[in-house]
Amino acid sequence: MSPTNTPTQSQPPVWTIVIYTAVGLISAAMVYAGYTRSSGEWLLAGLLGVLGVLLLAPLIAAIRASGGSSSMPQLLEMTTAMTRLAEEQTLSDDARRVLNRKRERDILCRAIEEDIASQEWDAAAILVKELAERFGYRFEAEQFRQRIEQARAETMDRKVGDAIRNLDALIVRRQWDQAISEAARITRIFPDSPRVDGLMHRVERARDRYKADLERRFLNAAKEGRVEEAHELLKELDSYLTEAEAEPYQELARGVIGQARENLGVQFKLAVQDRDWRRAAEVGERIIHEFPNTRMAEEIRGVIDGIREKASAMSS
Repeated sequence: MSPTNTPTQSQPPVWTIVIYTAVGLISAAMVYAGYTRSSGEWLLAGLLGVLGVLLLAPLIAAIRASGGSSSMPQLLEMTTAMTRLAEEQTLSDDARRVLNRKRERDILCRAIEEDIASQEWDAAAILVKELAERFGYRFEAEQFRQRIEQARAETMDRKVGDAIRNLDALIVRRQWDQAISEAARITRIFPDSPRVDGLMHRVERARDRYKADLERRFLNAAKEGRVEEAHELLKELDSYLTEAEAEPYQELARGVIGQARENLGVQFKLAVQDRDWRRAAEVGERIIHEFPNTRMAEEIRGVIDGIREKASAMSS
């Protein structure tokens, strides 16, 4: 007796085939509409539908050949997804923008947050304008603008403060040329900050105050007979005075210099007499350095090598 055929209920229902065929027909119609109406959206949607039908054909054939219905839910899901995709492709750009509005808004807000965090103020401002004018979120855009302005101001104020502290350090170290260059640089970089107004005058006033203090200390030391101190102050003061400004101090300076030279000469002779060769070498080198064109310096040059040898022997 010949075997009976397998039950027909094990095969996919007829309505599944109907849906599959309908999708194919709709897709073909959309392709035709795309060509005849010069509509790129219809043409694209139709091509996607045809592609979906071609991809589903092997799956349906496999299901019918196996005689099972376990894969029917997956087939229905794929069919629904392809239909939804085709529907979305028929929408205009404006319609798709409305559907994706919230998602695009979230992406835009995240981009603004990233620009604020990286201090890209101009880029953030452009995106905020887009958020207000294109998407209509004007309240959120205004909140972002306030955050950008506040963050920009705080960042600029902090940078200006750091730069001014560096300038003050140069002033304290009396590095006047570097301080003037730094003041000019700060003014160029932060022209909108009120804190940079008058930085050049700040350096000049500090220099003038220090110069006046040097003059006062020099005069007091010379008056009180502190020749060594007066001589050291005079050497430093010389770099601050112009020729006209130095004129009133010339007589006093000659006296201080002469006294300082004589004092060093006495110290050198005493060190030699005491056979304190290290001290003698130290004072002799100072006389040669500070008074190179004097007769005393010339005499010391003739004996300094021997003194250095004796000082070296004492150290060993």
